[in-house]
Amino acid sequence: MAAAHVCFSLSSFAPLLHSALPVARNGGQSGRNRGLFRPSPVIYPGREPVSHELSDDFDFQESLLNVQALLHQHPKSNKGMLSMVDHLKRLCIDHYFQDEIDNIMDSSVDLLHSDDLLDATLSLRLMREVGYYVLADDVLQKFTNDNGDFNLRHSKDLRGLLSLHDMSHLNMGEASLYKANEFSSKHLKFALQYLEPNLARYVMKSLDHPYHVSLRQYKARHHLSYLQNLPTRHTAIEKLALAEFQMKKLQHQSEMQEIKRWWVDLGLSQEI
Repeated sequence: MAAAHVCFSLSSFAPLLHSALPVARNGGQSGRNRGLFRPSPVIYPGREPVSHELSDDFDFQESLLNVQALLHQHPKSNKGMLSMVDHLKRLCIDHYFQDEIDNIMDSSVDLLHSDDLLDATLSLRLMREVGYYVLADDVLQKFTNDNGDFNLRHSKDLRGLLSLHDMSHLNMGEASLYKANEFSSKHLKFALQYLEPNLARYVMKSLDHPYHVSLRQYKARHHLSYLQNLPTRHTAIEKLALAEFQMKKLQHQSEMQEIKRWWVDLGLSQEI
C-alpha cells in the first residue's frame, strides 16, 4: 500500500463528555464518588518551591495566574477545556488547579457520549481518574459492530487511537477495553511507518510506556516535547511545566547534597 493512500485523521486533540452513570447516591451526591481521597499539595518546612532560583525574568506566580485564567474561560464547547485538563495532568502540574479542574469535569458530564472516538475516550478516561463511575462498555458500544469489534473506519483516526489506547489501561475487567487495547495497538503500530518523525516517536513511546503504567515525571517530559510540536500551542502551560521541571531538579539536587552530607557525617565509610 502506498503511503499516499493512507490518511490518518489528525482532528483537534480535545475531549467531550456526556452522562456519567450515577453511582449509588448518598445524601444527594452526584455521579462522582465524593469520598475518594485526593492528596493536597502540602509543602513541608524546608521544601518550599524554589522559584527564586529560576531565571530572573520568570515570575512563577504570574505563570500560575496565566494558566488559571485559561481554565476560567467559558468556550462554547468543553472539548478544549478537557484537552487542557489532560495536558495539565500529563505535565504533572494539575495539583495547582484542582478546584478549576473539578469544576470543568462537573460541567462536562453531559458530553460523555460523543460520536467522536477521541472525545468519548478522553472524557471517559478523565472522568474515571477523578472518581466518576462510568461503564466503558456503554460508552464504546457505538464504535463497535454487532460482534463487539471496533469498526475499521476508526483505524485511521490517529488521535482517537492514542486516546483509546490510554483508556484501555484503566481496565477493570471489561471486555470492550481488552478489545480496545488490541485494536488500538495494532493500528498504531501500522501507522508508524507513515508518520512524520516527531509524531512517530510520540506514538512509539506511548505504545512502549503507556501513560497509566509509567512514571508520571518520565511521561511529562515526553508529553511536553509533543506539545511543543503541535501547530496550536498553550505557551502559558508549557512555561509553567518547564518551571516545574526546573524546581523539581533543584529540589532533587538539594536532597542529594543532604544525603551526601549525612553519609559523610556518619563516618561509616571510614570504618568499613
